[in-house]
Amino acid sequence: MNEMPTAAPSHDDGQSHLQPSAANYVPLSPISFLRRAARVFPGKIAVTHHDRSWTYTAFADRCRRFAGGLLAAGIKPGDCVAVLAPNGPTALEAHYGVPLMGGVICAINTLMDAGTIAFILDHAGCRALIADRDYAPRVRDALARFGRDILLIQVADEAAPDAEDLGAPDYEDWLDQASPAPWRLPADEWDTIAINYTSGTTGNPKGVVYHHRGAYLGALGSGLSIGLNADSRYLWTLPMFHCSGWTFTWGVTAVGGTHVCLRKVGAGVIFDKIARHKVTHLCGAPIVLNMLVHANDAEKRPLPGRVVAATGGAAPPSPIIAGMERLGFRIQHVYGLTECYGPSITCEPQDEWQDLPLDDRARLMARQGVPNITEEDVTVLDEAGQSVPADGETLGEIAMRGNVIMKGYLKNPEATQQVFRNGWFLTGDLGVLHPDSYIEVKDRSKDIIISGGENISSLEVEEVLYRHPAVLEAAVVAKPDEKWGEIPCAFIVTKTGQNVSAADLTAFCRTHMAHFKIPKLFIFEALPKTATGKIQKNQLRAKAKAS
Repeated sequence: MNEMPTAAPSHDDGQSHLQPSAANYVPLSPISFLRRAARVFPGKIAVTHHDRSWTYTAFADRCRRFAGGLLAAGIKPGDCVAVLAPNGPTALEAHYGVPLMGGVICAINTLMDAGTIAFILDHAGCRALIADRDYAPRVRDALARFGRDILLIQVADEAAPDAEDLGAPDYEDWLDQASPAPWRLPADEWDTIAINYTSGTTGNPKGVVYHHRGAYLGALGSGLSIGLNADSRYLWTLPMFHCSGWTFTWGVTAVGGTHVCLRKVGAGVIFDKIARHKVTHLCGAPIVLNMLVHANDAEKRPLPGRVVAATGGAAPPSPIIAGMERLGFRIQHVYGLTECYGPSITCEPQDEWQDLPLDDRARLMARQGVPNITEEDVTVLDEAGQSVPADGETLGEIAMRGNVIMKGYLKNPEATQQVFRNGWFLTGDLGVLHPDSYIEVKDRSKDIIISGGENISSLEVEEVLYRHPAVLEAAVVAKPDEKWGEIPCAFIVTKTGQNVSAADLTAFCRTHMAHFKIPKLFIFEALPKTATGKIQKNQLRAKAKAS
């Protein structure tokens, strides 16, 4: 009988004794950023909020007390803690206090209705809720629907003095009475640190699960992409609940910068904060930039220096980029989704672009760009799963992979499997790959308009409309049509004091695009938006269909 061959003895290369230990391996976690900042910059201002400020020593102590208070209340490692609060110390401290005690933070969109809040509390299995009193009616309604016991702590912000009392312990008193928890890193960097819910425009929102490793690397990648350092003063114009604030909740702390909190976004208060605190960086959707570009003279203030404004969430029209540059901002265009911790692709400016006219440079800057340094790879795939030619024309689906990708969707294996295929995370966004390897988003797959068999990018049409001097905002969607299948329908908001007709815009479009791409219907009305400034095209599609 033939014997099975035996394996040859393994070759001893002298490395068998080299194993991970406490000396050479520590799980990556953004908690370590705060511990280092408190050590290196103890007396430096870490957080400002209204007329109050905290040094890094005080900030670290408050976060440790946050963790200690949760543990004393019976919240255990692995439990989920929800936060419903505007940009301020509470939302920021939760991004450290909750994971420091081993918990999972769930920052809830502050514009969510009571039913959705209740769904999230139940779906994430939340054991505690830290809620701002300004949202008291929705909190009461949500908790009644939730129908289970939950630890409730209320935040009484001086910016909302008349808010309804929730009859729960006050956040500041709760912190004062808590004992600081010890510094604690996760046992495994793959442990969950946060659950961030998508907007849920077509049904219940999906819970996107973040791990400590991704949060750590995402924060460093985002910080590097916009040039954060110890002298940075970051203005919180981007909601902290959105992708954990694009991970800048952790990234600003990583470099020892200052968090300048902003409870409510407005052009005047943004310019005031920039001047008062000598702000160096901010982030926001194109709608926020558009608001600054079109602020009135009473709202505008001279910038104290060059301010980097990172924008994403939707492709910014080049006229908005050019307008911000004229004001003295430096635009950094980024791209990402909740599923990839926010910005994972950035438009790295090239030296030769600086010699171009501003409008031409703005068009290059409007492209999404190349992978962040902590994102492994991005590409555009065809239907066979192969990269499209780098010709700037062939349309495909943007895909990415690396450490800064979610673990998956909470309790939703089917949805997770749909977006994780062949070693890639599929974004659902359609784009092209340019010869210089820069990616440009053309549309969401559901927003592409197919008219007479021709693909029309709504973003391309919007880009042209934004160039019209009377147009403040534009959104283009598909309208069903018996002859063509679909036709472009444009929703327009005009600038104050400006009048423009559908005939005017049609004539303008004829000189800038192929005739089949020109909107066949123009509707002049306000655009519905999410809390992060994204235009809700699902609502516009319904209106277009009914028109």
